[in-house]
Amino acid sequence: MNKFPLATSRQRNVPRALVLALSAVLIGVTGLVQAADSLKGAKLYNERCANCHGSGGKPTMPGVPDFSRNQRLMQNDLALVKTISMGKGMMPAFQGVLTEQDIFNVVAYLRTLQ
Repeated sequence: MNKFPLATSRQRNVPRALVLALSAVLIGVTGLVQAADSLKGAKLYNERCANCHGSGGKPTMPGVPDFSRNQRLMQNDLALVKTISMGKGMMPAFQGVLTEQDIFNVVAYLRTLQ
């Protein structure tokens, strides 16, 4: 008898966000973001984020974090990935819009604004 039965269909339907979070913790988010491409992240940021968060991280809307002043960037990478993926306040969720690698690239770019 097999000690390790195959996963049930219920176990295989783990939410994508949970898988992302667990993968990031197990692999080490810092290493993933270091492997990310901040130049690609800058391009995505300028296309998707700059309308509200502003060029170079200086916001164009009230109540939006000022990345040029390090606001919200004191969080760890996993928290930033979660916020970008799930959205927060007026900010829409980008999970399913951007790939996981795209989100890591944006976080890598945000780290250059500190």
